[in-house]
Amino acid sequence: MDFGFNEDQELLRDSARAFLEKECPMTLVRRLMAEEEGHDPALWRQMAALGWLGMMIPEEDGGIGLSFVEMALLLEEMGRVVLPGPFFSTAVCSASLLSAQATGPAARALLPGIAAGEIRATIAWLESSGQLAPEAIEAEWSPVSGGVELRGTKVFVPDAIGADWLIVAAREAGSEGPSGIDLFLVPGKADGVTMTGLKTLDQTRKQAEVRLDAVRVPLADRVGAKGSGWRQLERLADAARAGLAAESCGGAARILEMSVDYAKVREQFGKPIGSFQAIQHKCADMMVKVESGRSAAWYAAWAIASGSPEAHLASAMAKAYCSDAFREVAGEGIQIHGGIGFTWEHDMHIYFKRAKSSEVAFGDSVWNRETIAQEILPDGEAEIFDE
Repeated sequence: MDFGFNEDQELLRDSARAFLEKECPMTLVRRLMAEEEGHDPALWRQMAALGWLGMMIPEEDGGIGLSFVEMALLLEEMGRVVLPGPFFSTAVCSASLLSAQATGPAARALLPGIAAGEIRATIAWLESSGQLAPEAIEAEWSPVSGGVELRGTKVFVPDAIGADWLIVAAREAGSEGPSGIDLFLVPGKADGVTMTGLKTLDQTRKQAEVRLDAVRVPLADRVGAKGSGWRQLERLADAARAGLAAESCGGAARILEMSVDYAKVREQFGKPIGSFQAIQHKCADMMVKVESGRSAAWYAAWAIASGSPEAHLASAMAKAYCSDAFREVAGEGIQIHGGIGFTWEHDMHIYFKRAKSSEVAFGDSVWNRETIAQEILPDGEAEIFDE
């Protein structure tokens, strides 16, 4: 395993940083926070032209066929600018799920449109309990003439409003356990689909409640083989956790830079506050968290890209550490900035809110550490984490 980036990867990182700093300033982020969809079509077209939307989509499906390492590198740069919009839900979650070889022709037919920036898709997984367990999926599908009928309510669906397609997790009526779960492609404007925007803490990532009332779709729009839905969701969750870990590292690194810059110019008692040991210790601790997080995030990205059997464990470890680190670094950044760090006009609260939303997405640190314990401890010993 090579711990360094090659020349092409370094070029991708440098060009992505330059592009995002220019095209995604905080003025754009704040404008999109106030809008219902939180989506900028012009920026979306530019990212499509750069190949970012099709980064993990195979070349034969219209993408550029790079690995998850390149995607994680890109996500770290996006985390630095708190990129709003449906990139993560479309180009990371939906594209990685639909790109799997066993998803079927209907699913793969969407990939060229995603890569070209013509299709936005998202995953409708969570329900009222907010749990990631298979038993938490209560939305049902039933066979009808010519296809299936879907009923249920999904919550916290990212970027649902404005999405062209929903990938809906539902179980066969009367079934139990993970084997009864399937995924279906549902048009965002299908009859029976009702979306309601949710007012959440992090308005850079819009979420919605999606109600499915007797929504009919063709059987051919099932993603993968019958009963394979839960296995696909598990693989998706690993990629999403690794991606969020990389994005969190980018956000935390930017907070550290902002805090150090501020500590150099803010004076107290006639000296820059960066000359005081208490501030120096805070910045040093923040740097340790950022660099340690990078190590975990990049290993998880490599494990996903290489198909390593450790991918599940590595992604859970990275998500657990990086989400905590991002939140803690954001909190310390606010403290270093003092009173101005608490104001709406300063950008610190935007990073802190993204840290909080990323923390709970795809399992918080407690949930992921429980997953790690179940993986590495003998049967029974992991039960201490349930207490």
